[in-house]
Amino acid sequence: MNMLSPMPPPPVQDPRDRGGPAQPLMIARDLKKHFPVKSGPKGAVVRAVDGVSFTLFKGETLGIVGESGCGKSTLARLLLHLIEPDGGEIVFDGDPVAAPRGITVNALRRQVQMVFQDSYSSLNPRMPVRDSVAFGPYVHGKSRAVAREVAREMLLKVGLNPDLFGPRYPHELSGGQKQRVNIARALVIEPRMVILDEAVSALDKSVEAQVLNLLRALKAGFNLTYLFISHDLNVVRYISDRVLVMYLGSVVELGPVERIFTRPLHPYTVALLGSRPSMDPAHRIEEPPITGDPPSPINPPSGCRFRTRCPFAEAVCAARAPVLGDWLDRESHVAACHIHDPESGHSRAHGVS
Repeated sequence: MNMLSPMPPPPVQDPRDRGGPAQPLMIARDLKKHFPVKSGPKGAVVRAVDGVSFTLFKGETLGIVGESGCGKSTLARLLLHLIEPDGGEIVFDGDPVAAPRGITVNALRRQVQMVFQDSYSSLNPRMPVRDSVAFGPYVHGKSRAVAREVAREMLLKVGLNPDLFGPRYPHELSGGQKQRVNIARALVIEPRMVILDEAVSALDKSVEAQVLNLLRALKAGFNLTYLFISHDLNVVRYISDRVLVMYLGSVVELGPVERIFTRPLHPYTVALLGSRPSMDPAHRIEEPPITGDPPSPINPPSGCRFRTRCPFAEAVCAARAPVLGDWLDRESHVAACHIHDPESGHSRAHGVS
C-alpha cells in the first residue's frame, strides 16, 4: 500500500501583515510635490510630482520608468517621507501614513528601506563594512554583539565573505561590492518593502546582471516587495511584474510588464520603447521615435502634458487632461490618453473599447 506524501506546511504569514495577501502593501493617492523657484516669477513652482496615484501589491516588483526629470526619484523620496508631500495620501498595508489614526513615519521606515544610486556616498567612509551593516539593528535595540552577528549573516546572503569584506572600508570595495553592502544594510532590519532608485545603473553589465539575480533571489527568500526605478528598459523588463510610466510629474500608463512592452497604449510609452538601441542591422532607427525636449515643469502644457511632442495631438488634447482610469488588480492595463477613451472626441478613439 502506497503511503500518501505529507502535505507541505502552509506558508508562515508575516505577523506584520495586517490585511492578508489580497490587501495592497502600498497605495499612493494623488501625491504632489511642488518646489518653489527662487529666481523665477513670484509664486512659480516646479511641479516635480503632480498627482501621482498607483497601487503596489504584496510580493510584486513595480518598475518605474521615464525620462530624466520626470519625477521618479522625487516620488521615491515622497513614499518614505524623506521629502514631505504637499498633497495626497500614502496608505501602507491599510494604514494611512502620518495620519492621526494611521502609521507613523518612523514605523513606516522600519518596514520600508531604500537603496540609492550612488553606492559610495550612501556609506560612511570612516566606518568599516561590518559596522555599516550592523548600525541598523543596533539602532533598533539589539546589542552590539548581536547586531554584528546579524550583519555577518546578511553579508553572507548578499555574496560577501564577512571575514574578508567586514573589516574593509568603502574605498576598498568595487562598485558592485559597495552596492551589495547597501543591499545588505537595507535588508538587515527585515523590511517588507525595498525601494531601489537606479540601484544598478552605475554598474558595468556583468556586475549588473549579478546584482539583478541577487535581488530576485533575495526577494523570494525574504518575501519582499520592490519598487524598482531605472532608465534601462531592458532591466525593468527583466525584473518587474508591472510597469508604471511617468512623464513630467504624472503617470501616463500602468500595466503588466509584458503588455507594456508588447502592446503599449500611450504614445509616450511607444516612443520610449522605440528609443531602445537595436543590435539587428535590419531594424535600425532611421528617425527619432520622439522629438523635442520635455516642456518646463514650471509651466506644463494645458490638457495632456505630452501633446506638444505627440504625433496624434488634437484640440481635445489641449482642452482637457486625459484620465488614467481605474485599475482593479495586477492585470489591469490603463493609460492616460484620449485615444483610448471612446467618449473623448478624439478622431482615433472611435471603436476603442
